[in-house]
Amino acid sequence: MTSWPALPALPDPATDAVVASGLAAELSHAFGGPFHFLLPDAFSANLAALRAALTDAGVNGFVYFAKKANKAAVFVERAAEGGAGVDVASAAELREALGHGVRGEHLMVTGPAKDPVLLRLAVAHGATIAVDALDELDRVIALATNGDARPPRVLLRVLPAGQPHSRFGLDDDALSAALKRCLEAGAALRMEGFSFHLSGYALQPRADLAARLVELCRAARLQGLPAGRISLGGGLPVSYTDADSWRAFLAAQGPAHYHAGRTFRTGDFYPYHSPLSGAGALAALLATRPQGFGRDLAALVKDAGIELLLEPGRALLDRAGATVFRIQGVKDRDGYRILTVDGTSLSLSEQWFNSEYLPDPRLIPRDPATPAGVHPASVGAATCLESDLLTWRKIAFPYPPRPGDLLLYPNTAGYQMDSNESPFHDLPLPPKVVVDRTDRPRPRWRLDRHFS
Repeated sequence: MTSWPALPALPDPATDAVVASGLAAELSHAFGGPFHFLLPDAFSANLAALRAALTDAGVNGFVYFAKKANKAAVFVERAAEGGAGVDVASAAELREALGHGVRGEHLMVTGPAKDPVLLRLAVAHGATIAVDALDELDRVIALATNGDARPPRVLLRVLPAGQPHSRFGLDDDALSAALKRCLEAGAALRMEGFSFHLSGYALQPRADLAARLVELCRAARLQGLPAGRISLGGGLPVSYTDADSWRAFLAAQGPAHYHAGRTFRTGDFYPYHSPLSGAGALAALLATRPQGFGRDLAALVKDAGIELLLEPGRALLDRAGATVFRIQGVKDRDGYRILTVDGTSLSLSEQWFNSEYLPDPRLIPRDPATPAGVHPASVGAATCLESDLLTWRKIAFPYPPRPGDLLLYPNTAGYQMDSNESPFHDLPLPPKVVVDRTDRPRPRWRLDRHFS
């Protein structure tokens, strides 16, 4: 085979600076295993861009970082420094956020069937609770009547009509019952509005549902409830590659390009290119006209005096980190190689969702090298599992990969680098390294406070 589909990552000067300085090689030697490096300046830039999109549209909004997207403390610290909030779904996440400087009233508590400890902490610290079920609302109301001077703050999570089989959210009957219970609770509970989360990245369904929530707020106010906030959840897409590369990859790739002839359904791949991403996608969403309305979403929200809440994860973490492995062994096969690295595919979470993390890994040779043709190779893990491959695809490397060389997987901070990690085979979890400055000849680094 002479053609090998490629998917080059978009340029990232900060990652380039880490590699050019020799820091990646030095850290691999120091840790003796794989590691993640974090680029928190990218997080801060993404947060500023999202806020600018809200401001440009004249919308009053607030951004919560979806902490589940990355466990590192530095991103919570940047959220706190920037006056943003954090979306948490466990008591441990809530404590981590408080411990790294996030104010209690800047916490959004989500997730199903919340633990009683989580609910109690949320109420005590004035967090907003996205209520997912009637029994959960009853538990919050019970906490509200235990003598706390500050009433619990809740949003009612709505089941999207377009996703009726979702296990999250209140259907129409449950929503009516929840509103009745909120009214009966009176001043002991503060019902601040509604929330939703949609799978996928299409803008029109998101705008349509947001408009419905605006109308729900108007109706709830007529009944005497505050109802001045709606949360759109996350779901802002991120682009990892350019449009031409993405189209060419999808058109060319097939079983012959993967180890063992493995097949993937293209519909199961993350959309690694999006014409609108991050803050651009938010601006487009605000400019979208919901079906049945004569004005765009921004105008509807402004006219109703609604505060728009966002809970992005991946969109805040775009280009905010990468993952580095060292090649331990190289095995020749018929027409390609199988590399074995010093970690597992648990550090690239996409591999565990019947999919593949597609942006091309970057080969960093141990010794200076010049391009020497095309050297296809798949990438396996240092485990005893046949299916544990970081990259099933045969990557066309420009150098022959050798033991001691490094592989850098780009842009892994959003969900990839630790959501599925475990110390399988008693291998230590890859540490997280914070690179605070990449504009120096020698980038400054430190270990993240929460790297286990």
